[in-house]
Amino acid sequence: MRPHLPHRTQEALVRFFAGRRRLSADGEVVVGHHNSNHILPLGRPLAYLLGMDSGQMRANFRVPLETVEAVPRLWRESEVLRVVSERMDDVPRCLWDFGDWSVHAYVAGRSLSEETGREPVGEERITRLARFFARLADVPADALPPRPSDWPDSGDSQAFLHRLAAYTEHQVHRRNRPRFGALFKALEIPSGMVDDFLRSRPELTRRPFTLLHTDVHRSNVIVTPTEDGERLSVLDWELCLYGDPLHDLATHVVRMGYSDTERKLATERWAEAMERAGHTALTAGLDRDLDTYLGFEYVQSVFPDVMRAALALPDEPDTEDVVTAAHQVRRALHRAWEWLTPESDPVDEATAVRALREWHAMDSAARPVPEEDRKRPGGRRSRGGNGWCPGADQPRGVRRGLSTGRGPGPRPGPPTGTEPLESLESLERHVC
Repeated sequence: MRPHLPHRTQEALVRFFAGRRRLSADGEVVVGHHNSNHILPLGRPLAYLLGMDSGQMRANFRVPLETVEAVPRLWRESEVLRVVSERMDDVPRCLWDFGDWSVHAYVAGRSLSEETGREPVGEERITRLARFFARLADVPADALPPRPSDWPDSGDSQAFLHRLAAYTEHQVHRRNRPRFGALFKALEIPSGMVDDFLRSRPELTRRPFTLLHTDVHRSNVIVTPTEDGERLSVLDWELCLYGDPLHDLATHVVRMGYSDTERKLATERWAEAMERAGHTALTAGLDRDLDTYLGFEYVQSVFPDVMRAALALPDEPDTEDVVTAAHQVRRALHRAWEWLTPESDPVDEATAVRALREWHAMDSAARPVPEEDRKRPGGRRSRGGNGWCPGADQPRGVRRGLSTGRGPGPRPGPPTGTEPLESLESLERHVC
C-alpha cells in the first residue's frame, strides 16, 4: 500500500530515490538495442513509496538508448504495460514512468537466448509462445491507449502494411541518407526497394487488428523455473502496435531464428492457439499473406542492419572488426535479395569491407572527437550516440549488447514541488 502523500511530493521523492538507486555501482546492467537496464533491489525508502512489501525486491531501472529506429512507436511502454499487466500475470509491471526513464518490476530467470543459444527452442515452448499471441488477441481494442487519427482501421491489412513501409522509407531510409547514403550506394542497395517489394506481392486479406508486441525474440523471453515446470515471460513492450496479427507472427519467427522445421511448427501452433481462443478470423489468408510479411521483415531490415553494423565499428577498427561488420551486412543483403532479386547476388565480401572502410573514414572526418572524449579513459569509441560502446565506464556486472551507447544520463537533482529537505537522512525520515 502506497503512502498517502500529495502526488507532486510522492513523484519528487520517488524520482530522488529511484535516481540514486539507478546510479548505484551495485547490481547488473543489461544493455540491449533500445534500453540500458540496471537491475538491483529497490531499497527500503523507494519500496515504501511504491507500496512494495520489501526493499529487497529487485527492479529494473530502465533508460532508453539512442539507437537506430527501425519501426514506428505508437505508445509509451508504460501505457501498454498498464493495460496488459492487468490481464496477463506474466508481464512485468511498470512501477513508475518519469518520462525520460522508468522503473519496472524485475522478472527473475534466464533469457531464452541464454537457455538455448541458437539451438532449437522445443515444441513445448513454441506452443506456450503461440498461446501468448492468442492472449494478446484477447486484449480489447477499447482498452488500449488512443491511436493517431490517421491510423488504419481494423481489418485494413493492406493499409497497415503500407503504413509500415512508409515509415521504413521516410523515417529509416531517407532520414538517414545524409549520413549513410554513400554506404547504401556502395553496397548497391536499390533505391525504392521497399516499394518494389510491395508491388511484387498480392493484396493482403482483410483481418481484424489486435495488439501486437512486434519484438518477441529469444532475448526478450524470460524462462523462470516453477514447481510444475517453467514460466515464460515476455519483456520489452515499447514497440507495440495495433495492427495485423500476421505481422507479429512474422517478426517473431524471423527474429527467433527458428529452423525451417520449428518455423513451420510455430506457424501451425499459432493458428491452433488462435482458433482455440475464438480468433479464427485472424488466421484468414495465413498461408499466402505470412509470406508477404516475412519478405517485408527481411527487406525493411536492410537499412537498420547495415547502419547498426557500421555504427558498431570502433574509432580505429582492425581487420576483424570490419570483416565482422561486413558479414552482418551481407547476411542482411542476402536475406532481402531472396525476396527482391533471387536471380542475382548482393555485393561480395571484398566490396562490403571496402564500403565500410570508406564510410568509416568519411564519417570519422565529419565527426571530430570532442576534447572531453579524447581524455576519457577506457573503452573503444563507437560511431553512434555520444560515441561510447556499451560497457565503457559502466557499473560492474554489465552485460553488453548493441546500441549506439547513450549512457544513463545526468544525476537527478533534489525533489521539487515539496518543502526543502536537507539530506538523504531527512528524506528517509520523511517517508519511513
